[in-house]
This record gives sequence, C-alpha cells and structure tokens, in this order.
Amino acid sequence: MPSPSSPPPGGPPGPDSASGHHSAFAHLNAPNADLYRAVMAEFVRAKEQFRVHLRPEEVHTGLPEALRPPTADPVADALARLALWGNLRQDPDTERVTAVEDFYRRRHIYQLTPAGEAVERALRTYDEALGRRGSLQTVALADIATQLRALLELAGQDDPDPAVTYLTLRGLVDRFTGLADNASAFMGSLQRTIDLHDADVDAFLAYKDRLISYLERFIADLITRGAEIAGVLTELDGDGTDPSPAERLLRVAALREAADAAPGQGDGDAPPQDSPQFREALESWLRRWEGLRSWFVSAPDRPAQSQRLRVSARSAIPQLLRVVSAINDRRTGRSDRSADFRALARWFAQAPDDDARHRLWRTAFGLHPSRHLTVDAATVDAREQDQVPAGTPWAEAEPLTISPRLRRTGSYERRGRSRKVLDRSEERRYLAELAHKQAREIAAARARLATDGTVRLSALGELDPVAFGLFLQLLGDALARWGPGTTQATATSNDGTMEIHLSAIEDGGTATVHTPGGTFSGPDHLVRITDATGGGAAW
Repeated sequence: MPSPSSPPPGGPPGPDSASGHHSAFAHLNAPNADLYRAVMAEFVRAKEQFRVHLRPEEVHTGLPEALRPPTADPVADALARLALWGNLRQDPDTERVTAVEDFYRRRHIYQLTPAGEAVERALRTYDEALGRRGSLQTVALADIATQLRALLELAGQDDPDPAVTYLTLRGLVDRFTGLADNASAFMGSLQRTIDLHDADVDAFLAYKDRLISYLERFIADLITRGAEIAGVLTELDGDGTDPSPAERLLRVAALREAADAAPGQGDGDAPPQDSPQFREALESWLRRWEGLRSWFVSAPDRPAQSQRLRVSARSAIPQLLRVVSAINDRRTGRSDRSADFRALARWFAQAPDDDARHRLWRTAFGLHPSRHLTVDAATVDAREQDQVPAGTPWAEAEPLTISPRLRRTGSYERRGRSRKVLDRSEERRYLAELAHKQAREIAAARARLATDGTVRLSALGELDPVAFGLFLQLLGDALARWGPGTTQATATSNDGTMEIHLSAIEDGGTATVHTPGGTFSGPDHLVRITDATGGGAAW
C-alpha cells in the first residue's frame, strides 16, 4: 500500500523534481484541469469564509454539479496530486479515529498553501484582465476634480493635517489609476469591436448607437472637466515658488509614509526628513503627480494624454460609421471586392480540373492575347481579298498583326520627336518664396501677439489678418476649456508654439479689437500670450 507521501500511480512529479518551483501551476495543463481548478476554487471560497481545513467529502459536496464526480474518490486523487504540486497542504485526519485500524486508513485533511493561494490570485487577475472591457469613466473625472479642489484647500492652510492630506492624495491616485487603466482597456476593446464586427453583425448594429452616444457624452464631459482639472493643477503648481503648493503636500504624504516604514540598515537616529524611506516615498509621489499633470496639462512639445484620448474617441466614431456603411452595402447587395475575391477563390477550389480553372481564369480576368483589339492597313487589305464571314469566332480567324510595343507595354509607339522635358524651376522657386513669406508672416503674427506679462484684451489694439486669425484660434482653444464657474483657462496652439492664459474680470466691460475687415468685441478679460519658440513681445 503506498504511503500518503508517495505520488499516485501515473501522477505528476512533485515540487522537488525537475519541474522546479513553478510546479504549483502544473495543474493548469494536466488532464482534468477543470476539476483541479474547481477544487482550488472551493479552497479559495473556504478561506474567504475563514475555514482552514477541508476533507475530501466536503470538497466533493461543494463542487458544481457539472464538475462533481459520482463519488469522492476522484476528488481525493485530485487533492493528493495538488498536494504533491504544492498547491495544498496535506495533514493526517486524526479527529475521526476511534480504533487502532483507523490509523492505517488513508484519511487526510487539506488546506491552502501560500503558493497555491498566490497561484489562484494570479489566475484571477489574469482572467479579469483578459475579459476586461474597460470604460470611459465620466464619474471618475468629477471625482478627480473634487479631490483636487480639496487638495487646493489643504494647500492654502499653514499646517495641513497629514492624515487628511495623505488620504486625499491616495484617493486621487487610486481614482486616476482606475481612470487611466479603464480608458486604455476601453479603447483596446473598442478597436477589437471595430475590427471584429463580422463576428455578429446584428449585435454590432444594435451596439453602435449606444456606443456612439456614450462616446459623445464622454468627449463633451472630458472637454469641460479636463479644463477644470487642468486649471486646478496649474494653481497647485504655483507661480514658480519653491516648493510649490503641490510639492509641499507631497512632502507631507511622503513624511507620513516614512514614519510608518520599517527601519532599514544605516538609518541611525536620522530625522524622518533625511531618511532613505522619505526620499524614496517623495520620489514615488513626484512621479505620480507628474503622470497626473501629463494627463491633463499640455506642454509645448507634448500634448496632454486627455487630448489624445479625446482625439482617439472622436476618430472611433467615423470608424464605426464606416463599418456600418460597409455592412449596409453588403446587405443591400452592392459590390464588395473582398467578398467577390473570396467567392472567386471558392470557385477555383471547386473546379473539377485544370482546364476548368483555366477557363475560369480567362473569363474572370480576360488575360488572353489581344488579337481582336485593332487592325492595320495591311489587315484591311487582306480581309478585302479574303472575306471572313461575320459569324466566325475571333479565336478561329486568322491572327492579327499588332505592334510589339502594344503587346509589351500596352501603348503604341509614338512617332515623331519626343517631348521636351519641362523646366519647373520657376514654379519651385515661386513655391519656396511663398512658403518663406508665409513663415515670416506667421512669425511676425506670433511676435505681435506675444504679450509682456498680463494685459487686458482691450489693450491688444489693431491686428492684421494673419495675427487676428492666430488670435481667434488661441481664444477658441481657451474658451473650449471654459465651463460654468470657470475664471481661468490655459490652452496651447495645435503646433505647440503659442500658449494663452485667460482670466475673467469682474465687471470688466467690453473689449474691442480692430482689424482691416472690421471690429471684434466681447467681454474684457486678462490675457497673457507666450511665444514658445523664443520670440519676444512686439509692442
């Protein structure tokens, strides 16, 4: 009789064999893998209910009906194999021993090992990530804005509470991490939906209306909430003072983490601000904050991730509409080249012999000698001398003589002198001068708009058409970030060369900008326009 520690007949090697320390994953590729997974799931449920040990009959009873064997013997064998792989711990069951003979019977209780628990946790994470669709979370944007405003209030205090600061920052990081991960997963699943629309056409058509409406709502909220979040982040970054309000709060959170960290070697009696734990925690918080800023605040050479997400979401809508148009075209019987080629490939595969395939090739593509395309003077004379009935198939008639060039290149030989090569140097010179002129005008417009500090809109004076057009683009980008209750907005031009800071003025009156084509008027604001290319102000 085999001992309890010996492997079952035909069983896999133990954890100390050549399979190495990853033997806890061996049950995934073993026969009856579904039974092993169900048994391990039962132990995970038992641990969640604070049950430590399970007997084979208890595991057998808890299995789903679809995987439950008729008897408990297969379950006992599965438990023994899982114990050999290191997923379970096997202990003798001495509680039910009532006679000496019971010691010789095979009775064991099992519990989850740390390796088995780690494997189940990893498999659960893998399954969740594989089936995750993600979402564009409008509520998360509102939560991030609320938490940032709370941080702004804490930054205004002389001595912010460390616990409140840490919990607010931790909640902000968790909410932002969830938003970024869900957005990435959603865009990936959306692209798979677009690419694999042929799998279920009816489901795709029913899904696309809700999806487009969902994307439009998120884009609208991202514009308003993103501008609000960017404004609060700019306030937390401060006006160049060191440390900034945001960094001061991050130091408070890092100091609280360093106080809870276990002491390391070489710490001595150094204060928490000078400890390695504090420096490591502060660097971690600074990286997270920079990631948050890069998501909502643009730089001259790098647009914000939220803008890229908005562009991706917007581009997904016409892609969906093109897919729907292609589906409708196929449904209404319009020509689809890919479908035609697939049908032609099936005909070639179903042809009985090579002769049939050759006939199909000639019929489909018409790649046969082109003797019937034209006639020349000699052919006309020959036909007049030797009349050919009109009903004679061209394949049975006398061959026609055509130009070798026509047969080789598809065109007749050109008679006479060849064409001269046109000299395009004058046109190229004109285009180069035009491009240089436009670059000078745009550079002059940037220099004209760049302000020396913050000024009123009414102080801009008269603008030429190029400068006025650039000004309208900057003003439109800034107002796109303007939401209810907003008093400040910052925007960057599409090419990253100009940046505008717009601030509301209470009872500021009306600003008028004069142009050669008329006047432009509206509520007066404070404005600061910066030329990121290094050009100075021109006033």
